[in-house]
Amino acid sequence: MIVLYAAIVLAVAGYVVPLSRKLVFWGFAVLLLVPLIVHGLLPYEPLRRIVGGSLRGWSAAAVVGALAFTYVSTVAGLKSRAHRQTAGLPAQSSTADPLPVPSFSQPELDRYARHIVLREIGGPGQKRLKNAKVLVIGAGGLGSPALLYLAAAGVGVIGVVDDDHVSNSNLQRQIIHTHDRIGSDKVASAAMSMMALNPYITVRTYRERLTAGRASEIFKDYHIVLDGSDNFDTRYMVNAAAVAAGIPLVSAAITQWEGQISLYHPASGGPCYECIFPERPSPGLAPSCAEAGVIAPLPGVLGSMMALEAVKYITGAGATLRGDLLIYDGLWGETRKMKLARRADCAQCGNRAVENGSAH
Repeated sequence: MIVLYAAIVLAVAGYVVPLSRKLVFWGFAVLLLVPLIVHGLLPYEPLRRIVGGSLRGWSAAAVVGALAFTYVSTVAGLKSRAHRQTAGLPAQSSTADPLPVPSFSQPELDRYARHIVLREIGGPGQKRLKNAKVLVIGAGGLGSPALLYLAAAGVGVIGVVDDDHVSNSNLQRQIIHTHDRIGSDKVASAAMSMMALNPYITVRTYRERLTAGRASEIFKDYHIVLDGSDNFDTRYMVNAAAVAAGIPLVSAAITQWEGQISLYHPASGGPCYECIFPERPSPGLAPSCAEAGVIAPLPGVLGSMMALEAVKYITGAGATLRGDLLIYDGLWGETRKMKLARRADCAQCGNRAVENGSAH
């Protein structure tokens, strides 16, 4: 047991003095090596009794210690690399205007550690998220999960547009709002929830019914737009403004048990929303959620996908849904993809040139 006592003393000394991490590591390494030598190489039984344990037990302890040290060292190295990399941010195709270089506090590094250890995100990806500006149209069923996950992911500036107020019937699916906020403006309620989740972000609220003029004005200040609106007039207007601004649009729609989502970005060669849906459906063919109903978790699934598409676009991770329409059937647990193509005669994007390399 003398080795165990020595380890406790070393751990306390490392915390109180404090000792360097390298010194503590080598101290523990020696303490583990001694019983391994005693039990494995020395036949002197009284010495083995003083050390205690068995060869198998100390071998297991050595393996666990090595794994723990590897994990701690890896996380510390990634955090250190993230600190060093905040000295400069290379230009990204998803950020059209010059942006300030972000720096991360220790609490932020702890908060985003699961992102930083992802190979596809890392420190550079998290910096791009902090530098990004994402606009969400609607703080309803689709907007609720999208806004919460954008906030949780560390998107630096999140804008939300909505002119409605929270009602009791919203709470079956609009999880960003709470019962005690019934009657409040949705944008104020959404901002409250986002800031409570992550105080290191900036939330911009637009309590207004979006018009074509305002859309053109607002969109210029954002890098990507997520449309969670529930009517075709708004969807076509948002698409037109996104095409004019040259920024990608993530649009989703839900009804009953099904939903669909895609990323539209004609500036990078993909279709726009109007390429795929050139005409509004006939009355009654696409009823609203209020008319047809919607299962509560469905907007959570599609709204989370919207946030994921935004994160992938901003960081350059993986492949976005540009050129694909993903259809999700929650009732039967099925998904399918449809290939989408840009239309040369599209009224919105048909005469717009493609900017090579402008998207991931």
